[in-house]
Amino acid sequence: MFNQGSNMTPSLAVFHTVEFLGFYLPPLALWAGGALVVFLFARWLLERLGLYRFVWHRSLFNIALYLLLMGGIVYFGNLAWL
Repeated sequence: MFNQGSNMTPSLAVFHTVEFLGFYLPPLALWAGGALVVFLFARWLLERLGLYRFVWHRSLFNIALYLLLMGGIVYFGNLAWL
């Protein structure tokens, strides 16, 4: 994961691009797509259970929820990716 030198900078060789339908995508694009799927399910579930009535600003809550989900997927996906 790290170069063998004295500095502790990560090597860029560990972040492999993924080919999808002839396009090379960075891992962040795949993680964003995965987070979107989880977010849409969580949003549907919150709507179905009526939990949105406790939310003051629905749009801000949705953005925060997506960013939290994406951050978690990137963090745990990065551990599995490396």
